[in-house]
Amino acid sequence: MTRRMFYIALGATVGILVVRKASQAAKKLTPAGMQSSLTGALGGLGDAIRDFGENVRDGMAEREDQLRSDLGLDGRHDVVDS
Repeated sequence: MTRRMFYIALGATVGILVVRKASQAAKKLTPAGMQSSLTGALGGLGDAIRDFGENVRDGMAEREDQLRSDLGLDGRHDVVDS
């Protein structure tokens, strides 16, 4: 009798888990579910592009400072030798 109750409870638990997973998968395939996953993906892409742009601008400013210093255009070499 206890063995039978164990298997009934196990079957019910597995059945509930399967139904929940199937419902979640079906929800992802609805238009609203697809829109939310697409929105999340595009938001991540936008953040990555923004970060890339910031890194490029930082690198450009650093390189410009280095070039100005190397070429003597940074204002430190304005004194003419007498």
